[in-house]
Amino acid sequence: MKMVAVVIALMVSPAIFGQAKRPATRVPAANPDQLGMTCTQILTISSSDWIAQFKQKAIDASPDQDKTARAIGVYGKCYDARTDRLAKTLGSKGAGPLMGARGDFQRFEQALEKFTPMALATNDPPATTVKSAYAVLYEKGFRYEFYKGYEERAAKPIVKKTAAEPETKKPRTMASAKTDETAKTADAAGDKSNQAAPPPDPMTAAKNRFGELLDALPDDKMHALHSAFGDIVSRGEMSEETQLAVYRYAIFLLEPANGEPFSPPPF
Repeated sequence: MKMVAVVIALMVSPAIFGQAKRPATRVPAANPDQLGMTCTQILTISSSDWIAQFKQKAIDASPDQDKTARAIGVYGKCYDARTDRLAKTLGSKGAGPLMGARGDFQRFEQALEKFTPMALATNDPPATTVKSAYAVLYEKGFRYEFYKGYEERAAKPIVKKTAAEPETKKPRTMASAKTDETAKTADAAGDKSNQAAPPPDPMTAAKNRFGELLDALPDDKMHALHSAFGDIVSRGEMSEETQLAVYRYAIFLLEPANGEPFSPPPF
């Protein structure tokens, strides 16, 4: 009798389990601060335009400064999501940075993270939550550009030169063009010596402005910041484009809030 009961139980159990409802898979709730937009849509507009749109449409009692910080936070999360997707795609293709390059970039990020609070602490009046939020967004931008460089490198076709191809003259570059132009200007300088000097190039202008901001600080803070900044830009593998972005970021951190910004946000 017991044996019959066991057999019946085994026959009935699968049916019972088959009828049991599986728990529904939860779909993550959309972030209401995205205003019904996807991250892809948000990142098609500049951060300044997104902030203006957010402040107009996010109807709540939050202070204006809090809304701005929230808008920057949303933009930053979308930035991270895009960078994560790009890093994953590059990794699946074997086109991403190798361990050594990732280690170098990690040390670059650590140097930035050390410099940022030191620079913000010099602000008088103190840096606002909006400026601090923008500083975080700048750092996310450096990470995206790091992986973007590998994507662009992978997209470039590899052109192999065959032995039958003749030697070709090196193409004219911006650097060589600038040298030629300087020589021509020097030869023809005679009657033009009274003309105003041309504005400095972007890198020179950024270095000059950064130096001005450092010189305005007390000696102890100036030396500490100069040393911390040196840890960032002293890396030999840094491109000139990235170096300019770092200088502009440092200027953003140090410049007073009540003046005209040296350069607009790069995002």
